[in-house]
Amino acid sequence: MTFNFASADEVIAAIGTRLGPTDWIEIDQARIDMFAEATGDHQWLHVDPERAAKGPFGKTIAHGFLTLSLVNMVLPDLFMPTNLDWGVNYGLDKVRFPAPVPVGSRIRMSGEIAEATDLGNRMVQTKVRITVEIEGSERPACVADTLQRYAFLPE
Repeated sequence: MTFNFASADEVIAAIGTRLGPTDWIEIDQARIDMFAEATGDHQWLHVDPERAAKGPFGKTIAHGFLTLSLVNMVLPDLFMPTNLDWGVNYGLDKVRFPAPVPVGSRIRMSGEIAEATDLGNRMVQTKVRITVEIEGSERPACVADTLQRYAFLPE
């Protein structure tokens, strides 16, 4: 279920709220290859199934930054402002990739509203800690503190 908020005060009051999880997303070789093409990162661990089969993970793995990029795809499923004039991704405070995502895996994301700061003039900055879970794995694929800024319309 998506957490919706219409003002800085509403999201500040929700600090600590757990978000998600999202639906599962399959990480197939086609997605990995498209990411490699888009970024120019053709490391054999990601794009050469034959060589990767003999490598440290036994198969290709998703790029860490592919995993991170999918956060932006699902963030609106977890956390969505209403009464919005505009919003931007402001950055990241901390990102870690504790476990690789093998090809054929499924991932999903959950989050927590870690911080929210009223910036004045109907604006708020949020920090949402996102955890990317790999189905069947004890360790997450990614943990990221994402920063967003939102400006609300007058009520």
